[in-house]
Amino acid sequence: MAIVFTYGSLMCNDIMAAVTGVDLPSDAAVIVNFARYALRGQTFPAMVAEDLARVDGRVYYDVDESALARLDVFEGDYYQRCSVSVNTSNGTRLEAQAYVLRDVHLSLLADWGWDFEHFLAHGKKDFTSRYLGYQGLP
Repeated sequence: MAIVFTYGSLMCNDIMAAVTGVDLPSDAAVIVNFARYALRGQTFPAMVAEDLARVDGRVYYDVDESALARLDVFEGDYYQRCSVSVNTSNGTRLEAQAYVLRDVHLSLLADWGWDFEHFLAHGKKDFTSRYLGYQGLP
């Protein structure tokens, strides 16, 4: 079983459950020395290594191999799954998996950060109605 750190659309429990096929326990978490940016033309973000930055996100526990395989398909070629260290809201340090933007796609990064509250208010409905990453998951 794995722990997965999420920082974008997958912070929404309903989207994570739709992607993985299971309702997973989760907790607020933060990762340091990474930054979250918008991707040009997309409603979802990307995370990249960046000194002195931090990203607020969510960790999901008990992610089995089947759910990880579904996440890999969902994340596609933009991202690479990496091992990272995160801190939960109660200060516990955990090793987790996270999807980090591949270097080959760095040119897609916007010059501005991605905001979760803005996504909830203005992007989630569009994301869930248009994004085909859900469809055809194993």
